[in-house]
Amino acid sequence: MGSSGDAWKLKDHPKLPKGKTVAVIVLDGWGEAKPNEYNAISVAETPVMDSLKKGAPEHWRLIKAHGNAVGLPTEDDMGNSEVGHNALGAGRIFAQGAKLVDQALASGKIYEGEGFKYIKECFDKGTLHLIGLLSDGGVHSRLDQLLLLLKGAAEHGAKRIRVHALTDGRDVLDGSSVGFMETLENTLAKLREQGVDARVASGGGRMYVTMDRYENDWDVVKRGWDAQVRGEAPFKFKDPVEAIKKLRQEPNANDQYLAPFVIVDDKAKPVGPILDGDAVVTFNFRADRMVMLAKALEYENFDKFDRVRVPKIHFAGMLQYDGELKLPSKYLVSPPEIGRTSGEYLVRNGIRTFACSETVKFGHVTFFWNGNRSGYFDEKLEEYVEIPSDSGITFNVKPKMQALEIAERTRDAILSHKFDQVRLNIPNGDMVGHTGDIKATIEACKAADDGVKMILDAIEQVGGIYLVTADHGNAEDMVKRNKKGEPLLDKNGNIQILTSHTCEPVPIAIGGPGLIPGVRFRTDLPTGGLANVAATFMNLHGFEAPSDYEPTLIEVVDN
Repeated sequence: MGSSGDAWKLKDHPKLPKGKTVAVIVLDGWGEAKPNEYNAISVAETPVMDSLKKGAPEHWRLIKAHGNAVGLPTEDDMGNSEVGHNALGAGRIFAQGAKLVDQALASGKIYEGEGFKYIKECFDKGTLHLIGLLSDGGVHSRLDQLLLLLKGAAEHGAKRIRVHALTDGRDVLDGSSVGFMETLENTLAKLREQGVDARVASGGGRMYVTMDRYENDWDVVKRGWDAQVRGEAPFKFKDPVEAIKKLRQEPNANDQYLAPFVIVDDKAKPVGPILDGDAVVTFNFRADRMVMLAKALEYENFDKFDRVRVPKIHFAGMLQYDGELKLPSKYLVSPPEIGRTSGEYLVRNGIRTFACSETVKFGHVTFFWNGNRSGYFDEKLEEYVEIPSDSGITFNVKPKMQALEIAERTRDAILSHKFDQVRLNIPNGDMVGHTGDIKATIEACKAADDGVKMILDAIEQVGGIYLVTADHGNAEDMVKRNKKGEPLLDKNGNIQILTSHTCEPVPIAIGGPGLIPGVRFRTDLPTGGLANVAATFMNLHGFEAPSDYEPTLIEVVDN
């Protein structure tokens, strides 16, 4: 489509009028789960969100915000803010995670990007190190992707390659690590025949070495660092297959908790510690268990454990693991390129737009919403307002964050009559939820609800319409659970706090004085997800969505 003119013209909706101010409110990390003491949302005082839920059932429902609904490969993949806002803004589902990596490897595009060019600078004099999960489970990584990357790196000039392999046994059968290592060794042997010095350098079980998450236990990452970077581990072997077989014979040993080991040469010297001038790639595509290692590899002022030696390296992730932290800063596979987003369509059709959040989520209502694109579509019709987030403190110290400031700026934008759409993100449920502090998260949810009230009151004053939803779950479940759904306890009998996102659905509610009678949620889209939201708010502006968008969640029935 062209950048202007008729190519962008949206059809008018036959039954919905134009000209009403529409507020699109995204509550970050606000899922729906059974009420209990660990559901910070249900415990919190949230009269506004409660009233929306208790209102007309045709104006409140749940939608999917994880797995396939946001382009992730499996239904076990929890949603996140980046893919959530991509889907909300784009109105379509785009490949994320493993699918993106598959496409980049198949097309060869992975070798043309900035990330690969960055690590390639080390190929002449340094070693390429690949760190990740050796598995075909498809949850965090895939063996076939690793093998393709090994061959591709060699073809693009890597002369010396070392693999630091973490054994699985969690997403695949325990004991399968031996076969995976044999497959990897066969590929490395073929590379050696072609003159590439390619070997396994270290290993260990994923739950004991490297792959911790949410800063639960930094010792896990330290054990990996010692083996991978320093070449130090309690076990030394000459052969990696032999290493796994031997270590699995230890009492109570399994793939997940295999002890760290390093591979040594005939003189008992480690074959592949990470040194100055080397390149490092973490080849997992899933983010949660790579973020801690990425911090250790990238942050100069890292203080979670004594790294002893910090080599000067070129480091890239398979993907960027955290869009808020911009971590890692270099990555092999870029987010999807998404054109024709709802934001651009609406601006091209004269919809004056205001977008607002605080720093930690500002990019989500701008960059990610607009299809991973910076800047305005039309500066005359758009205004983006970033409110600075608190710095130097963890979010549970001030759980209200900037919810009221975001709401105030958005309220003022509504009452100014300068804008047809306001969109905002209230981050509290997610950012405070990640701290694991239940009491603070309860307070955070109340603050978010207070913010929603201020905006709905403004919408009431101007005769507008509201759409309230969320990007993924978090605050609605703050405890780890077993397969029966019961809270897990640690060895001291205390509950194990959950700080991650969830796979729970999220609410969506519509209303306001500008919503004409007869508008209701359809009942024929039970599996609706975040990508259906764009067509929905386009309707509320009086337009039909483009034909390739996911279908709208609403219909108009004649009373």
